[in-house]
Amino acid sequence: APRKPLTKSQSLVEPPARSSPQKAPSASLTELTFGTVDGELGQLLESPAGVCGVVLGCHEASLARLSALLQEELVGPEERQQLLEAELAGKRWAALGVLDPQPCCQSGDAWYFRVGFTFQHSQLQFAAKVPKPCCSSLGAQSSLGTHCSIQRLLGRFTDRLPRELVLPGIPGTQSQGPSREEPACPAPRPVLQVLLCAEVPQQTLADFVKGSHALHRTSPGHYERLGCLLLLQLCMGLEHLRGQNVAQGDLCPENLLLVQCPCPPQSQKEPLGLSLPRLLISSFFKVQEKQRPRSSSQEQDWSQALAAPSPPAAAELNVGRLIYQILHVDISLENILGFRSKRLPEIPLLSIYSAGLKRLASLLLHRDPQHRVSIEQARAILQVLLWGPRQELFARSRKSLELLRSWLQVKRALLLLRFAENSAGARVSPGLEEWLCCQYFQGATEHSLYQVTQVLY
Repeated sequence: APRKPLTKSQSLVEPPARSSPQKAPSASLTELTFGTVDGELGQLLESPAGVCGVVLGCHEASLARLSALLQEELVGPEERQQLLEAELAGKRWAALGVLDPQPCCQSGDAWYFRVGFTFQHSQLQFAAKVPKPCCSSLGAQSSLGTHCSIQRLLGRFTDRLPRELVLPGIPGTQSQGPSREEPACPAPRPVLQVLLCAEVPQQTLADFVKGSHALHRTSPGHYERLGCLLLLQLCMGLEHLRGQNVAQGDLCPENLLLVQCPCPPQSQKEPLGLSLPRLLISSFFKVQEKQRPRSSSQEQDWSQALAAPSPPAAAELNVGRLIYQILHVDISLENILGFRSKRLPEIPLLSIYSAGLKRLASLLLHRDPQHRVSIEQARAILQVLLWGPRQELFARSRKSLELLRSWLQVKRALLLLRFAENSAGARVSPGLEEWLCCQYFQGATEHSLYQVTQVLY
């Protein structure tokens, strides 16, 4: 068929039914194991799908199970989280152990303090989030469901701030220092609403980008791959929020939190700055609470959306800006509007990811909203950038659904073999990147890959 431009209304993740004929019934394959009795195996092998269909179906079922197990490792068992939420109900500062009087992280809209709590005979650590004045999104954060890229709320309370805690920049909450005497009548501490969050943030995305200039210069391939993985987590979180009828708040690097994943064994530890952190969206509002009127001019809409703090319709524009910020390219509003030829700033080609990120940024920042890719499409493009298929696959063979289907089947098999080999050799424990990879190969189809590669290449 002739090539057609991909519009925003076209989905990359909901293709037509798969045309592959060699597929065994999925219901029977989900419970198939090495210990399945030969009588049941024989029935499957006699089905029209045959051996190939059974093996391919087992691959997909196994990937789904692995993905669920890895997700539970990352976010914790759902039942335990619910028990913890019930235990924390009604608790205030007095029931918590403040582990550090200084904030462990300061985002654009809140301070975070590490606190401890004894639960089921173990000492847990989580974060007490103190929103900054006029920066509250408590109503929208109450029922977002569990997602790896969304800040998890465990509880909330209103209480007077403990005297030992320091809120930088807020009068009356500064540390007195060891040499200064306590005033005879100290000012009362402010009464503030506090959110208890499951994850303890290390830093913001803005801190990470600011401190990674040297890493980008010396290891551009590794750094830009980290950038792709962080952007992928962000897009997946934004997709989840849209399904909950919730929008992100101020989508800027200062409000995106980075959380250290569970520490790997000593033999696997990577140098500081090279490991992949979890990215968390932490600022939300209900879509109907904040609607921005549509401008009469397309140019005005484009420039206002880049200047305004993240209205719902501008998520694509803001993710496009983040690509430039992560790659250390100036993307200030003045810089963009200064390009009278409607060209965006150039992105240096430093690694195999640079050209794809440049292409994605141009699609997200397109001046015509009808030609911008959606967040769902951006997520699919990032997955192809990270795990293929790369353009060289089509150098020897013409791109077709059959080629892409075969590529998917082989990659799924090789991914499962890698998991098995690493497990047997005790070399690498699967983590966040492996979970993201499982998510991709679990949901990708030849139809979605065909559309994404048309746009990307």
